[in-house]
Amino acid sequence: MWTQSGLWGEHKSSVGIQTSIGEESYLRIHYTQTDRDTEEKKDFDYKIPLTTTPCRYGGKRYWFTCPWYKNGKYCGRRVGTLYKDGDYFACRHCYELTYSSRKTNRRYNMFPLFNVLTLQKRMEDLEETIKRPYYKGKPTRKQRQLEKLGMRAGMSYRQYAEHKDRFM
Repeated sequence: MWTQSGLWGEHKSSVGIQTSIGEESYLRIHYTQTDRDTEEKKDFDYKIPLTTTPCRYGGKRYWFTCPWYKNGKYCGRRVGTLYKDGDYFACRHCYELTYSSRKTNRRYNMFPLFNVLTLQKRMEDLEETIKRPYYKGKPTRKQRQLEKLGMRAGMSYRQYAEHKDRFM
């Protein structure tokens, strides 16, 4: 039993799953969904086809075949995850779901430059705490940490410099 909140209101649901692996491989899913607003119960019972791909060291990898029809066209994509955004389970393409990384501002590509500035601030703060950079001819722990930060800042700056025409 689960409760789902979505675009179509809140639903209470329970689910049963049955698999068949053989000549016809499928996942049969049957569930009853209760709409909280209208208390209307809907029963669903359908098969989701499974397909396989061979694994590198033997065996098989099972995949779902998306059973959804979008705009009258059968999807049929091979996917590893199905989502329930309405009444049925379908792939993220059919529900037009996206990853949060695709929604980030493209100006965030200037990260190497911001990283340099952040690392320089950390280096300045660390330099203030270093009392003795070397002991018996060897760098102290804080001095080694400062040198690592300097190397990271240099790499980030080089990365920015190589691609700065992309950022402008």
